[in-house]
Amino acid sequence: MIRSIYVALFIALIALPAARAAGTRAPAPIELPPLVQPASGETHPGKIIWADLVTPDLKQAEQFYGALFGWTFEPIDGDNNFAIALNAGQPVGGIVQRAMKAGQQRQPAWLTFIAVRDVAAAQRSALANGGKVLSGPREYAQRGRQAVFADPDGAVFAVLASSSGDPPDVMAEPGEWIWSSLLARNTDHETGFYRALFGYDVFDLPPEDTSDNSHHVILASDDFARAGIHSLPADTVHRHPHWLNFIRVDDAAAVAVKAIALGGKVLVEPRMDRHGGQLAVIADPSGAPIGVMEWSGTEEAQGASGDQPDLPGAQKEAP
Repeated sequence: MIRSIYVALFIALIALPAARAAGTRAPAPIELPPLVQPASGETHPGKIIWADLVTPDLKQAEQFYGALFGWTFEPIDGDNNFAIALNAGQPVGGIVQRAMKAGQQRQPAWLTFIAVRDVAAAQRSALANGGKVLSGPREYAQRGRQAVFADPDGAVFAVLASSSGDPPDVMAEPGEWIWSSLLARNTDHETGFYRALFGYDVFDLPPEDTSDNSHHVILASDDFARAGIHSLPADTVHRHPHWLNFIRVDDAAAVAVKAIALGGKVLVEPRMDRHGGQLAVIADPSGAPIGVMEWSGTEEAQGASGDQPDLPGAQKEAP
């Protein structure tokens, strides 16, 4: 049931603007801004490059994330239910408002966008390896071409071939995306799916303690760690596979406390991770989960060649 709700939400996110544009008296199609300004021409297939929040209350989301991360917001021409979130003046994500019918239980969520060179080729690979197409390739003049898929476990994600290039591999600043994790039931199957789709190198991540029987891997490309795949806890039978994105913060515990004061919830209490910083998972007032993570490692990338990459290397500057 929850999985079908996610599917409906994300199909609405991608398909509704086009449906409006097709109507005889509909406004012009929405104009999404370029991912990179000025255009870089860089391509980093497999890199998480964007995220969109689907929420029932745009203004509430702006107030929450603005106060929590210092984001500002700009409306999108052609759709007053869509806004771009900016961190220090740079676009970091989108927020789209979609009404929920009375009595319908929907789970607001962030949709993860992963870079590809060719959306059509990505679609063929997704279908060939057990995935599903939820919304086929769609073109936005300044943004590029994108599509929404579900992996074999049912986790929803999007791919984007940016017309302006992908963001460079540099260390994320506070308020920017620093890491993404896929929580999956069948980690081996999911690892194979994403490796086939994005050409990832795969590295097993050792458990943090001997009592941890779950499976953890890092997905890497271009000598940078891009994302992780982790087993869903065995006792969470009602939780569905999903992508979870993390924002870099200076103090995860303080952010968790502030999230509660702003009307959110703490889903995973702040805890120390294997890299010496803290992380936590919170939910905004509408229920959409998002992670926050400190980063105490060096600014220099250690890369993924040969040895296990240093998480979260996806956002670290090349040596």
